[in-house]
Amino acid sequence: MILVTAYPTGGVNMVKMLRCRDIGVDCNGVIKAKTEEELMKKVAEHAKTVHGISKISPDMAKKVKAAIKEV
Repeated sequence: MILVTAYPTGGVNMVKMLRCRDIGVDCNGVIKAKTEEELMKKVAEHAKTVHGISKISPDMAKKVKAAIKEV
């Protein structure tokens, strides 16, 4: 028996996503982008405007990158 899913598990149509809660921040923020680079820019803007963080440290950037999901 072969099981076929309607949802691809990889490929060019995947979107990068980060939830603030996934990095331990008490926030319902969900950030999505087509590329990791675009996502990191959006994360930095969200951190600045919502959380008052003007610069993402290298340690935080590493934590963010580890928490990125593809959906």
